[in-house]
Amino acid sequence: MKEIDHPPFAPALVESMRAVGYSLEAAVADIVDNSISADSHHIALRFSPYGEPHIAVIDDGRGMDSRELVDAMRHGSRNPGDVRSANDLGRFGLGMKTASLSQARQLTVITLQHGVLSAAEWNLAVIERTGQWTLLSYEQAEIEALPYVDDLRRQGKGTVVLWRNLDRLAEGEGSVEAGLREGMTRVREHLSLVFHRFLSGNDRSGRVEISMNLDPVKAMDPFLTWHPATQRLQEQALRISGADVLVQPYVLPHYTKLSPDELLMAGGEEGLRRQQGFYIYRNRRLIVWGTWFRLARQEELTKLARVRVDIPNSLDTLWTLDIKKSSASPPIEVRRSLSTIVGRIGETSGRVYRFRGRRTAGDHLVHMWDRIEGRHGTSYTINREHPLCASLSGLLEDVERNGLEQLLLTIEKMLPVDAIYADMATDRSLIRQRPDYSLEELADLAGRLCDACGDHPDMRRNLIRQLVAMEPFSFYPERTQTLMQRLSNER
Repeated sequence: MKEIDHPPFAPALVESMRAVGYSLEAAVADIVDNSISADSHHIALRFSPYGEPHIAVIDDGRGMDSRELVDAMRHGSRNPGDVRSANDLGRFGLGMKTASLSQARQLTVITLQHGVLSAAEWNLAVIERTGQWTLLSYEQAEIEALPYVDDLRRQGKGTVVLWRNLDRLAEGEGSVEAGLREGMTRVREHLSLVFHRFLSGNDRSGRVEISMNLDPVKAMDPFLTWHPATQRLQEQALRISGADVLVQPYVLPHYTKLSPDELLMAGGEEGLRRQQGFYIYRNRRLIVWGTWFRLARQEELTKLARVRVDIPNSLDTLWTLDIKKSSASPPIEVRRSLSTIVGRIGETSGRVYRFRGRRTAGDHLVHMWDRIEGRHGTSYTINREHPLCASLSGLLEDVERNGLEQLLLTIEKMLPVDAIYADMATDRSLIRQRPDYSLEELADLAGRLCDACGDHPDMRRNLIRQLVAMEPFSFYPERTQTLMQRLSNER
């Protein structure tokens, strides 16, 4: 039996690899991975649709010498089975080349290490002309004429990954200018989420700064860990094949506790349900998010639940990580443990998201609605002891009081639960959980309650003190404090 060296035809293979499925944002993220793995602390994206349209990623990492550069430009430069540094974000040795050439026909890498510049280039026109894996190596004089060389010299070290001949950006947009403008908006959003732990610098290693045309990229924390109402549940460590998989569940605040900007960071009302689920991180880099891996359904009662799962790169094979680092699937050992965790956090999320009138331990608010659990299910009743109900009832004669009770019972029985659930399940903005009361409307309600106290000053003072713990006043603590001061000063 003979052994035949049978390399693939370069022009055909490289064109096929362009169709592996990279989006622009995933491709840029792959280049940022390399920069972080090279110990970069400042990563600058530069792009322009004018002159010679281009995208460049400039980092201040350790750089490469000429031998390392040529090796890095080889397709499959690393065996995915090799043991890597615990902080290495790569795997297949294909990312920089495949990601870059999926978006551009010309990939140039310029690098500076120990004062020596090196540059090499893959140019698809050259590969097509020669029919070979023809890598271009730049001479020193040619390197000096390349873009962003001065940036490297100012830094003293680092690497530039330069994309030119951006043929894919014009597809579907009509022009490179329009495609670059729309595409880089998506890139910013993608980087702010995928690298949010590096951008914030809140855990383990130091902070990494990323900018786009000198404008800093800000971290988008999907767990709102900085918000006081976010619940951080107990972390668990799952021991798999000699390595730890860390599972940290979070339950986000109810959206009525979020400002418009905070709600936007959580995905908005429309995205709140779609972005629930597991968030899989490999060496702090987000890989997959917004899925329960079929261990649970995306539904209203779990929409506030998000679970951070940290996996080391030593378990890449078990998690079937793909080339683009945009998909992964948990092994069976992990799925069993995650299934148990899902049930626990789903109940916690449900308690936050269920109707706001439910009485819970430690809740000293006077709610308008009570949630009643029974053997045959759950029902909601109007709280007859709420001061608004009690004061109105106290002003009525027996016959009128019976009429009020019949009205309240009818409202309870006719509550359109199915319609409310359907509207929420489709993320329609038809239901406002928080009533929109102005200060004047709150003052009118409070005045009626005070009038019901009659000639009992102690009762009036007690009522005023309790306003801030009473719905709907509890939704507006600042307005209510102003109102309480006003009522206290009245004779």
